[in-house]
Amino acid sequence: MDNIHIKGVHEAYFVPTVNFDASTGICELAGESYLEETTKFYQPLFEWIKEYTDTVKGPLIFNFKLSYFNTSSSKCLVDILDMLKNYQKNGGSVTVNWYYDDSDEELEEVEDFTLETGLEINKIPISDED
Repeated sequence: MDNIHIKGVHEAYFVPTVNFDASTGICELAGESYLEETTKFYQPLFEWIKEYTDTVKGPLIFNFKLSYFNTSSSKCLVDILDMLKNYQKNGGSVTVNWYYDDSDEELEEVEDFTLETGLEINKIPISDED
């Protein structure tokens, strides 16, 4: 199974950095997600998660380090979290970490994701120095 590595881009639209490692099960989305064709961008990530959970069946550690995401990206993030929750329900090991700016007290999106998916999300503050 191949890894996915996408370097983030900040142009007219913002593409997040993606690092999905099949050998470790560590997956990371970082930066900003503000895309013109959001579903088209996230579709290979959905397929990777499905392949990993169907064939590798190892532990998954999902690190979200997004400083901004738009509404269409939010829907795709919920889809990812739903996939992870289903994997967990079927016996898979899943850890979800959400890194956030510790100067930003607003974590409503993460709380909404937890409520919507039922998946436990570890909230990890980061400071400007990190």
